[in-house]
Amino acid sequence: MSKRFVLAWIVLFVVWMVEGFIVHGLLLGGDYLKLPQLFRAQDDAQSYFVWMAIAHVLLAAAFVWIYERGLAPDRPWMGQGVRFGIAVALLTVVPTYLIYYAVQPMPGEMVAKQIVFDGIGVLVLGLIVAWLYRQKAAAP
Repeated sequence: MSKRFVLAWIVLFVVWMVEGFIVHGLLLGGDYLKLPQLFRAQDDAQSYFVWMAIAHVLLAAAFVWIYERGLAPDRPWMGQGVRFGIAVALLTVVPTYLIYYAVQPMPGEMVAKQIVFDGIGVLVLGLIVAWLYRQKAAAP
């Protein structure tokens, strides 16, 4: 495990946790409160926070690991980050919320917001990991 990998893992973990708070705590918190039959109460949810942290540790590690394996050093970092973010969103965010919508009585508008907000979040994560793995331009 390289220093770059560990740094990217830590950065992605922190950013993903912040993104989750912004999206699910601030932007969608009111939507979730309208569905108490589907979500834990705030007090109850806090006792499960460690599981949320563990999930994000694993997500960040896998995100960086997969990115690192597909890295093309001769290609622009920004394009790679966008491509990777879109691929991960299509592999995780979009299907996850569509499956939730199919099996739980989730309002369609809320599902659309979840997909858009978390899709943007994963795209940003793709750009961050690509930036962290970018190659320094050689001096002339």
